[in-house]
Amino acid sequence: MAQKTSQPVSTPSEEPAWKQRAIERSTQAAKRRAEQRVERFLGAAQAIMAEKGTTDFTVQEVIERSRQSLRSFYQHFDGKHELLLALFEDAMNRTADQIRAAASGQSDPLDRVKVAVQLLFELSRPDPTAQRPLFTDFAPRLLVSHPAEVKVAHAPLLTLFTELMTEAETAGRLRPGAKPRRLAAMTMQTVMFNAQSSGAASDDGSAHPITAEEIWDFCSSGFAHTR
Repeated sequence: MAQKTSQPVSTPSEEPAWKQRAIERSTQAAKRRAEQRVERFLGAAQAIMAEKGTTDFTVQEVIERSRQSLRSFYQHFDGKHELLLALFEDAMNRTADQIRAAASGQSDPLDRVKVAVQLLFELSRPDPTAQRPLFTDFAPRLLVSHPAEVKVAHAPLLTLFTELMTEAETAGRLRPGAKPRRLAAMTMQTVMFNAQSSGAASDDGSAHPITAEEIWDFCSSGFAHTR
């Protein structure tokens, strides 16, 4: 009886190292080019908003200002809404960085929260001279129409406020049983809502009936530990 010989099991060979390096370089180069194109679209939109003081512009204006093609635009964005959302998310990241830097100058954890609350209030308040259409035009509409996208955009701010609240809790500056993340979310919502509403004139004709100090007193009474 003939003996069966076992067939060698073939295994797929790995790509040669030189080929892997070549593919990686090509991928990295394509990624850099895509990032540059995106930055040009964002920069063009920012420039147009700065000139107009509003988010009322067209995709064609962005294309012409960026000197890129319509095809290239739609390779990176579904439309104007997604472009504005990218700008808004970028603005929220910069806002979080600005507040973090300002708060870091305080040694007391509760004072850091105070700086964050008051600065967020000032940055969120309508100001005709500041030319912040992403906050005054786009953000309020986005909150109503796309709340999930607002949540994603606000994530850097929520992370920052949670960190500050946690530090204050560790230092014994918050009320017993405080939940830093929930307090951070409620404080942010209170501050931003009141800031965006403070542009309307009150019954006595004042332009800004609520001040940053008042908003801090109101918020801190809900979470600060009184000694």
